[in-house]
Amino acid sequence: MKLAELREKKYQALVDSLGVVGMLRFLQQLEVGYGDYTTERQQWLDELTLTDFHSLC
Repeated sequence: MKLAELREKKYQALVDSLGVVGMLRFLQQLEVGYGDYTTERQQWLDELTLTDFHSLC
C-alpha cells in the first residue's frame, strides 16, 4: 500500500468514526513537537536513581 493510500484510509476511518467536523477538530489538536526527545529522555534517565524510580510506582 502506498503512503497516499494509507493516508486516505486513515482519514476515512476518522470520518467514519467521528464525522467530518469531529475529524477536523481532532486534526486541529495535533501539534508539531519541538526539542530533541531522545536527548532529553537520556538526560532525565541518567539522573533517575533506582530509589526515585521505585517511588514513582
